[in-house]
Amino acid sequence: MKLSQRLQHIDQMITTPYDHIWDCCCDHGYLGTALLKRGAAKTVHFVDVVESLTDAIQTQLESQSNDAFVGCSWQVHCEDVSRLTLSDPDSKQLVIIAGVGGDLTMDMVRAITEAHPDHALEFILCPVRQNYQLRCLLIELGYGLVDEVLLEDKQKFYEVIHVSNHSDQPVAAAGSLMWDLSRESDREYLERTIAHYTRMEKNAGQQADRILADYRGLLPSV
Repeated sequence: MKLSQRLQHIDQMITTPYDHIWDCCCDHGYLGTALLKRGAAKTVHFVDVVESLTDAIQTQLESQSNDAFVGCSWQVHCEDVSRLTLSDPDSKQLVIIAGVGGDLTMDMVRAITEAHPDHALEFILCPVRQNYQLRCLLIELGYGLVDEVLLEDKQKFYEVIHVSNHSDQPVAAAGSLMWDLSRESDREYLERTIAHYTRMEKNAGQQADRILADYRGLLPSV
């Protein structure tokens, strides 16, 4: 199965080897399988709460030939991502959470972080919405930026954020490295985002002033 543009970008952002990569909310396991085939980690973990999906992944991986994943192992977990127990804190680990809502992504990141205070943690995150709020949580939890990408896939925009709790590069609430406003697509996404929070600002009880100020601050000076 060919990876979507979104999953291809996540795959391409993983450029150093890991001891463990956790492909969370893995759906059909396409990303994890691609990572396994290219030896991106000693062990690739497939995690989803839907048993029918994890059973299908288990069957698919077991059907592969013995030399398909030379030097790499895999494990399939049917469980709530928020309850993950990561292995040895001295291992180099990456947790990938993509394709779910911002609130759920934030719950997972907070739960994993609080449950593993002694681990060196890295996340690659790609929520379907609430990127600003997620970034604020990452700042609160002390994560630093490794990389970030803004991409368009099937007429939808996605932010892919790679963070680490041992990076000194600040996470910006409105994004930093991902922006190239010489590109029409980036300008379109920024304009859409500003329009969204402008509508929120007009609704009673919405506190969008600070968010709007951050995004408007990205606009070129006239």
